[in-house]
Amino acid sequence: MGYRDYQERMTKIADISYAIALLSWDQETYMPEKGAAFRAQQIATLSTIAHGLATDNELGGILTDLNKSGSHSLPEKEKRNVARSLRDYSKQKKYSSEFVERLSKTASECFQAWQKAKTENRFALFAPLLATMVDLKKQEAELLGYEAHPYNALLDQYEPGATVAALDILFKDVREQLVKFVKQIAAAPKPEDAFMYKHYPKEKQWNFGLELLKQMHYDFEAGRQDISIHPFTTSFSALDVRVTTKILEDNLKSMIWSCIHEGGHGLYEQGLPTSEYGLPSGEAISLGIHESQSRLWENNVGRCLPYWKANYERLQKLYPENLGKVTLEQFYRAMNRVEPSFIRIEADELTYHFHILVRYDVEKKLIAGKIQVKELPEYWNSRYKEYLGIDVPSDDKGVLQDIHWSHGSFGYFPTYSLGSFYAAQFYHRANMEIKGLETLIEQGNLLPLLQWLREKIHKHGKFYTAEELCTQVTGEKLNFKYFMEYAKNKYGAIYNLKKEKV
Repeated sequence: MGYRDYQERMTKIADISYAIALLSWDQETYMPEKGAAFRAQQIATLSTIAHGLATDNELGGILTDLNKSGSHSLPEKEKRNVARSLRDYSKQKKYSSEFVERLSKTASECFQAWQKAKTENRFALFAPLLATMVDLKKQEAELLGYEAHPYNALLDQYEPGATVAALDILFKDVREQLVKFVKQIAAAPKPEDAFMYKHYPKEKQWNFGLELLKQMHYDFEAGRQDISIHPFTTSFSALDVRVTTKILEDNLKSMIWSCIHEGGHGLYEQGLPTSEYGLPSGEAISLGIHESQSRLWENNVGRCLPYWKANYERLQKLYPENLGKVTLEQFYRAMNRVEPSFIRIEADELTYHFHILVRYDVEKKLIAGKIQVKELPEYWNSRYKEYLGIDVPSDDKGVLQDIHWSHGSFGYFPTYSLGSFYAAQFYHRANMEIKGLETLIEQGNLLPLLQWLREKIHKHGKFYTAEELCTQVTGEKLNFKYFMEYAKNKYGAIYNLKKEKV
């Protein structure tokens, strides 16, 4: 038994995992409400089967043998695949089949409860199942083992190597630098953006969103877009990648930037090597790197002036009654209006990180047992008052707004901020290496940027760690200064702020 046998086994595990993903995608898009109970059962059954294959003793033996002998006989990519799979195998062995089934079933039930609670604006409908989920995640942290803080075990699932100690330092930079800069912006006159909230019929928005995805070179022969209550991207292979968007007829911002954001995720998935299906070398490195791709497209590209020089006229013609008298400059300033808000996915790109601070703070305390689920609405609202200076009016605009906890995704949220910081650093490097990048964007030619991302990031799968990849692409580890430099240059100009040394 050798590398080929390992590859065949990993392919089978991937087949089942992607079948679970397909059922989950359907659950969030088209599944009728009455199908919820059996869907939870179906996903739990498949999750148990996948776990059984992933923890099979024969697979463990193959991985151990390959890891010992491979240092001499295997090429570097294969050696890294084996090492990463052995690490995952060792983690999976710590779970019992019963625990996996319970976690999976609770996640499906939790999602249905969250959906109902959000619709009815009643946290009490969600709280009991969320409390069960939090207890399961605490158990999971103990099963996996950790140093210093139980939250580290959960962070590592989404951003391998991330720790509370390291993130506390990074978010300290956010507090000390970004908070100060946002206060400067708050003292300046705000751009007018009322025209963003007029009536924008759904169908025209939908069609424009599809145009934006096509311009990004999202491959519709290997993907599709649908509507969901919360925008997301999922993949069943690099040749079948699904994105969803959210359309609000009284908020033009929601559809446009959720399309571009999820399109960035989708492009990363479509750029992974199909020859490595089921193997680490065919998977995204981490959620921080994944988020860097969506945030780069959404903010560094999708909220820049050259991008809208290419696209604004078409949007204006779709809605002449709303935008006919709005200039490109006014539209650009409006899309980049900085103002505290309740909803994370509709936040501007600067105060967005205060939303992540709230969630990071809440999750650490929940997993450490310092706050209880029943206390969440009050605690959440107090943190929003502290970080964003606003009073949360209702649970659907507060603690119920995100889908992630219903999935059991604790440790996920910090990757959103990490992604933005990686994105600024990657885009800075792309701007150095792609001649006339902003001119190309102004012409609507986004292919050179996509090709750069394919070559520098997408094609490598998990060959590198996130830190190794960042160093490989930019010449240094993640550095918050690139985000602050980007923010000060862009928003300093929009708000006519006095130039400060970054």
